Amino acid sequence: MDAVESLGMLSDQRIFPLNSYENRVYQVGIEESAPLIAKFYRPDRWTNEAIQEEHDFTLELQSHELSVIAPLAYQGKTLHEHDGYRFALFPRQGGYAPEIEMPDTLFRIGRNIGRMHQIGRSKPFEHRRALSIKVWAEDSRAFILENNFISESLKPAYESLTHDIIEKVTSIWESTPFSTQRLHGDCHLSNILWRDDLAHFVDFDDCIMGPAVQDLWLMLSGDAQQQSGQLIELVEGYEEFCEFDPRELNLVEALRTLRMMHYAAWLARRWTDPAFPMHFPWFNTERYWSEHILELREQFAALHEPPLRLMP
Repeated sequence: MDAVESLGMLSDQRIFPLNSYENRVYQVGIEESAPLIAKFYRPDRWTNEAIQEEHDFTLELQSHELSVIAPLAYQGKTLHEHDGYRFALFPRQGGYAPEIEMPDTLFRIGRNIGRMHQIGRSKPFEHRRALSIKVWAEDSRAFILENNFISESLKPAYESLTHDIIEKVTSIWESTPFSTQRLHGDCHLSNILWRDDLAHFVDFDDCIMGPAVQDLWLMLSGDAQQQSGQLIELVEGYEEFCEFDPRELNLVEALRTLRMMHYAAWLARRWTDPAFPMHFPWFNTERYWSEHILELREQFAALHEPPLRLMP
């Protein structure tokens, strides 16, 4: 409340914590006005320049009439500090998860992503990181091994398997032509709020430089045939604004692998945060690591399967 009121507003003292683990996010009631969303950034994760670049990207998208939830400016700034914590304020946006079974939903989402990428290609990020095998796989593997998260009985299997996985992912990465651009980076259905027949994109906290397909593959689910059908709808909408290079489909399983390895390491890196053992009690158990290794084995097999194709 003190942080919000430092910008000249008066809180009605109604505060509701929202579901966020990386940062701390609250709905804060405002006297005689709509509530605001206050997002407090985890210390030391991003530089001020990287956070500002995220804000500027969303504001740029919004200025081109894309429905994204961008930070609000107060006193000419979107990034603020109070009592040593950096924070930003956002408008509250209602909505629900998109119903992808409904006709045209994926087509409309694809159009929005295509427009986003058309703007994203106009210039690069300068302060935000690029999607890479080193950060998402190699550094993740090293952190888990060096900090003894895996028991001695499972460590040899994890070491050997992840070594082979990284070699295969690197081979796919280096043999696939693609360009990088500004992306949402974490563009899954939970980061889209559907309301009034519009898709509202939220949470650009992980926006990065990377291949365009990174913002598409997370929308896909089901078996290969179902994913191909969903992909066709997405790309049809996408290409109304931006050309999609089908060669990037070779990267889908590699990107899925990187996400799996990065997610396990993310939980490990945050394990000293009291919120994580409370909300992820199944993590860091013998059973978790056994199942994680099994999932990685299955994913290693998927890396050797033919990639998705745009087939009618």
